[in-house]
Amino acid sequence: MTVKLDGATLGIQDVVRVARPDARGAFVQAALAPEARERIAATRDYIDRTWMHDDAPLMYAFNTGVGLFKDQRVLIADMAAYQRKTVYAHATGVGEPFAEDVTRAMMLLRANAFASNYSGPRVELVERLIAFLNAGLHPVIPQKGSVGASGDLAPLAHMAGAVCGFEEAEMIYRGRRMPAREAIKAAGFDPDFDLGAKDASALINGSTTSLALGALATNDARRLLKQADIAMSLSLEAMRGELAAFDPRVHKARPHPGQARVARNLLRILDGTKRCSQAARDIVFPDEPRQPGTPASPRVQDVYSLRCTPQVHGPAVEAVEYVERIIGTEMNSATDNPLIFDDGQGGYVSISGGHFHGQYVAQAMDLLAIAMADLGAISERRLARLIDPTMSYGLPRNLLAGKRGLNTGFATVQCSMSALVMENRGLATPGSVDSIPGKSNAEDHVSNSTWCGRKARTIVENVEQIVAGELLMAAQALTLVEPLAKDYPLGKGSRAAMEAIRAVIPPALEGDRWYATEMRQALDLVRSGTVVEAVEGAIGELE
Repeated sequence: MTVKLDGATLGIQDVVRVARPDARGAFVQAALAPEARERIAATRDYIDRTWMHDDAPLMYAFNTGVGLFKDQRVLIADMAAYQRKTVYAHATGVGEPFAEDVTRAMMLLRANAFASNYSGPRVELVERLIAFLNAGLHPVIPQKGSVGASGDLAPLAHMAGAVCGFEEAEMIYRGRRMPAREAIKAAGFDPDFDLGAKDASALINGSTTSLALGALATNDARRLLKQADIAMSLSLEAMRGELAAFDPRVHKARPHPGQARVARNLLRILDGTKRCSQAARDIVFPDEPRQPGTPASPRVQDVYSLRCTPQVHGPAVEAVEYVERIIGTEMNSATDNPLIFDDGQGGYVSISGGHFHGQYVAQAMDLLAIAMADLGAISERRLARLIDPTMSYGLPRNLLAGKRGLNTGFATVQCSMSALVMENRGLATPGSVDSIPGKSNAEDHVSNSTWCGRKARTIVENVEQIVAGELLMAAQALTLVEPLAKDYPLGKGSRAAMEAIRAVIPPALEGDRWYATEMRQALDLVRSGTVVEAVEGAIGELE
């Protein structure tokens, strides 16, 4: 399979397939669509024939300086030097480099922006960028230093310098970090590449880093939604909870689509359960302060972390849908400045605008961060109940099967999850409202979109682990009480989830062990989608 770049039809899944390797470790290749290549070539031909002289009108970043030097003409004789100096001036990033998937997504998205044919780069530049992506030549790009307007200048300048073989730039090739020129040679390419007029500004001016972070975070957030519903279902079964709160009549009375969808998912996963019944509640669990044979008091209604799951998961569903729309539009947009348009009379015109401003992405990432942080927070509250018999209706203390005192159980697993929740709360503070003017107030309002994307991605990663922790601990709880509750089967979807988890992670029946291993295994289950596949294989596709 090859992802065709035409500037109009790229999807989030396309970005993920190119940015991340498949199960065999191979990457999907990208290619410039033939029609896009023709359009770029035609535009560039006009530029080279018509604008490459010192009497041409001033066009920002083409034959002028940038920022406060917007009215200073750059002579054609200085054009080659100007391209290099523009990249040098903006390669100011700091901090650790971006992960491989972010770097690859950046390269792909910048090439797709060029394919929209509003930026005016040379075809050779676009094809070199794509060729390096396909060859696994990954620029070393520092994570910090972009304010998200005028685009992601610093990270994109590091990308540009590497792609053009600058002596100072670095790349990672076949797992080894090295000078960019060395990597390019090792991959069989010529390290020498001269930038033409407009090439430098086209490469570095756009909110592409923010967008790469956003596309990957949004994909991972979407993957989490069903996992969270499944984890909640297992926790509810473990605590023998009530189902009434998910009744369709309840959700018709407050018809938010996401909320109703989550309620339907829960009822389908739990369909056929006998564990969530009064008869099952009458069983006295190991640490329940109730005499055998004494019936349980009617539950009536559960605590909020169980009963209000649709009202908390639902907004996250709708937030992800909104963010997907924003990211989808941005991925097929021109975010350069200036933009070059066909004038309808056989020529082209350069128009300055503000598409480099990352506010759409910044606000979308802030929304995603808030929604995912809350998804993780309610998951942690459920798993915290599982280890406390006073809140779990008698589940073994700390979910421990071994000798008490000698062993501790899952208490510190819960502590680790609560640490992630606290981290998420700090990271969920909106970044898009934080703007510091730059460049002598030429850029007097910025989006902070790169930071918004970075923190949203971190929150999603943290919530993946929290939901994995809930799956792990709910499965442990259900296994421990199975001998007592075997006459009260789980719902069909819950049984499928348990089987998928137990196929990878055995229960802890002999006391403590290296829980970090199981936490990692549970995280892998979440990221692979294995549990969702098992559940949907048993009950059909979840919403």
